[in-house]
Amino acid sequence: MPIIVNLDVMMARRKMSLSELSEKVDLTLANLSILKTGKAKAVRFSTLEAICKVLECQPGDILEYKEEE
Repeated sequence: MPIIVNLDVMMARRKMSLSELSEKVDLTLANLSILKTGKAKAVRFSTLEAICKVLECQPGDILEYKEEE
């Protein structure tokens, strides 16, 4: 898939665990894990906004586009 999710990178930079982010964003661990592993088919803007607010980052820090070869 050409969209890469770098949520784990931002979490590591902020020294935040998945469970801590889950609590602060008010999402289940399962849903955050699906997003983190890149298996999500979609993400709501409200979810992306909440994650960016907690991690103090921009959407482009989490999502990246790489053209498939």
